[in-house]
Amino acid sequence: MAAKNPFLVWELAGIVFIVVLGSVLHFAFEWSGRWTPIAPIAAVNESVWEHLKSGFWPALAYAVLEYSRFGKSANNFFFAKTLGIYLIPITIVVLYYSCTAILGHGLLIVDIAIFVVAVIVGQLVSYKLLIASPLQERLTRFAPIALAVLGILFVLFTFYPPQLPLFRDSVTGIYGIAG
Repeated sequence: MAAKNPFLVWELAGIVFIVVLGSVLHFAFEWSGRWTPIAPIAAVNESVWEHLKSGFWPALAYAVLEYSRFGKSANNFFFAKTLGIYLIPITIVVLYYSCTAILGHGLLIVDIAIFVVAVIVGQLVSYKLLIASPLQERLTRFAPIALAVLGILFVLFTFYPPQLPLFRDSVTGIYGIAG
């Protein structure tokens, strides 16, 4: 079945790619000696917002790889990838705050599971749209703009985060890269 469905194979491989690269990006800023140029794509603190970058940038990079392979031949490619990429941070936020409300605190193993589940959700929704009937073209035209907006927000809020709980480092209480 997998050989007949390259989209499924690619989306499943994307789960592994995103989880592995996202895990590396979680630590990359510290490993780099807090090198500022890597800050827009790597988590600079332990806030929920900064963890969302660990899903967004690897998923975006993987979408670029996929486009080079079959983007022009896939139905709804831009909309599928955009919705899948947006679902990763949305799923993380919903599950994290739900689990934290239930447990009363975060747990590392739960946080890791949430990340993996979010990536699976994003990739499987993307897959379903890639094999669906073509959607309205305006959705496809809007998709790259939506991805650019989210990417810009990740960069901007790394350096100038709103003073909201989503952006607050749960360990140090600082916001963004500078505090």
